[in-house]
Amino acid sequence: MSAVKPAAPGRTPGPSQTDVVVQSIRQMIIDGRLRPGDRLPIEKELAPALGVSRNALREGVRALSIMGVLETRQGDGTYVTALDPSMLLAPMGFVVDLQHASGTHHLHAVRRMLETEAAALAAGQIGADALAAAAELLHGNEVELRLAEPNHETVIENDIAFHRIIAAAAGNPVLSALIDALGGRTMRDRLRRSIAQPGADETAHREHLSILSALTARDADRARTRMAAHLFTVEDYLLERRTTD
Repeated sequence: MSAVKPAAPGRTPGPSQTDVVVQSIRQMIIDGRLRPGDRLPIEKELAPALGVSRNALREGVRALSIMGVLETRQGDGTYVTALDPSMLLAPMGFVVDLQHASGTHHLHAVRRMLETEAAALAAGQIGADALAAAAELLHGNEVELRLAEPNHETVIENDIAFHRIIAAAAGNPVLSALIDALGGRTMRDRLRRSIAQPGADETAHREHLSILSALTARDADRARTRMAAHLFTVEDYLLERRTTD
């Protein structure tokens, strides 16, 4: 096998053809030349227009599809997606999952900043249906926690769904998508805490009831404060675990 030749001294390697495709299509969307739902030109037209090979074009399209920017429909071509924030920010959840446990408390600090403001925003506009759905989730947990051996995963899944209702009610899809991207890591840490700390589920349930009460009263300040207090208990646990691990 021949050795890879190093780059010439003083020369910075240029972007690959795949990078050119990604950046060019990105710029076309930013400039408005491609809009959500638009179909991309066919390969034999777009590749020479971008100055790349067809293989590089396919690789770039594949990368943008993974990012949620493009969608290839079999036999029909490639289209720009709706560019929905929840889809575009979904890969961030993968990045979050790869973070080392030693940095988990940093992720939760970001989550706290986002969710406290989401709770305040939700207090001003949450609808009756969302309040009813949140109350139903908490009632389900109340029933589960009365059992001799409650299912921790069921309780935590309801907890996550409760937080998602609040995030959605904030009315900001980007904020909601960011919070959701942190959800996978949150669920694992909550499960660990539920098992390690007796009474953790009951404490979280009382805190959720307090948050729901503030939302029902349309009190933004209390909703923000109670959400912050609730999330600080999780952060405190993570910091304590970090010092003992």
